[in-house]
Amino acid sequence: MGRITLDKVTKSFGATEVIPPLDLTIEDGEFAVFVGPSGCGKSTLLRLIAGLEDVTSGTIRIDGEDATMVPPAKRGLAMVFQSYALYPHMSVRKNIAFPLRMAKMAQDEIDRRVQGAASVLNLTDYLDRRPGQLSGGQRQRVAIGRAIVREPAAFLFDEPLSNLDAALRVGMRLEISELHKRLATTMIYVTHDQVEAMTMADKIVVLRAGHIEQVGSPLELYREPRNLFVAGFIGSPKMNFIEGAEAAKHGAHTIGIRPEHIAVSESEGAWSGRVGVSEHLGSDTFFHIHDTGLAETITVRADGEVGFRHGDRIHLTPRDDVVHKFDAKGLRIA
Repeated sequence: MGRITLDKVTKSFGATEVIPPLDLTIEDGEFAVFVGPSGCGKSTLLRLIAGLEDVTSGTIRIDGEDATMVPPAKRGLAMVFQSYALYPHMSVRKNIAFPLRMAKMAQDEIDRRVQGAASVLNLTDYLDRRPGQLSGGQRQRVAIGRAIVREPAAFLFDEPLSNLDAALRVGMRLEISELHKRLATTMIYVTHDQVEAMTMADKIVVLRAGHIEQVGSPLELYREPRNLFVAGFIGSPKMNFIEGAEAAKHGAHTIGIRPEHIAVSESEGAWSGRVGVSEHLGSDTFFHIHDTGLAETITVRADGEVGFRHGDRIHLTPRDDVVHKFDAKGLRIA
C-alpha cells in the first residue's frame, strides 16, 4: 500500500515561506508527477514527503498513519536521485544490495531481491561491473534497482533523467513507465519537463511558487486548463494567447489556441501573417507567424510536408471548438 496524504503542509526557510498551506492526496498505485518551473517548490515538496526536510506545519500520512515526525529510513519510501549516488568502488551487485546489507537482512534474501531487481531492469549481465563501466542509462537503472530491492510503499524520483542525453531520456521514460505498470507501486516523480509529465503521469500536479495550480490527468490539463499559467505550461509548443478585440468576440479577456488547432492556407483564413522562423521536425513543422495584428508571434503546427518559406504571407484559421477563454484574472471561463 502507498497512499500518501498531505494535510495543510507548509515549509518555511527562516522568514521565507516556500510551501504555503497545501493539501494533496496521491492514491495507492498512482504515478503522480510534480511539474513546474525552476524554484516552484516541487523538489522541496518531494523531500518533505521523503522526510529529508522537516515540515514547518501540517501533517503527512502514509497509508493513513501519521509519518510527519517519522525518520526517512522508517517511512517505507525509496528515493531515486538525479545524481544516481552510486558507490564507484562497488560492483552493481553490491550497490543494489547496499540498503539491504545496512538493514542486516539475511544473505539469501539479499541475493533473491538483487537477482529479482536485476532481472526486471535488464541488469543481470552487469552485476559484477562497476558504475564507471556503465552508460548513464544503465547507472540510472542501478539506482532504481537499489530502490526496488527495498520493496517500498512508494518510489520518489527527483528529476532522475536530467543528466541523460535526449535519446536516453526517451528510452528511460519508457522504462520507468513500464516498471510502474509491472510493480503497480505508487510513484511520485519530479520534473521541470512538461513532456515527461504528459507522457508518464496518471496524475499531474502543476506547481507555481509553492501553490498547486491544478491537479488532474494529462488530458484534463491539456483540454481544460484552469488558468493562463497551466494553459501556457502544459503543451508543446506552448499555447498562443490573444487579447483585445479578437478575444472580446469570444466574450473573454484572453483567448488561448494551441498551435495544433490552427489550420494554415495560402489563400484564405480568419487571420493572416508572414512566416518567420520555421522549425522542421520531419513529421511536423512549427511556423512562427509575425505581423498578424493579434499577438507578437503566433505559432502553428503543420504537416511536415507543408512548404512555406521565410517571409511568405499565409492565412490562419483557428478551430472555434477548442478555443480556450480566460477572464481578466486569468481564470478559465467555462
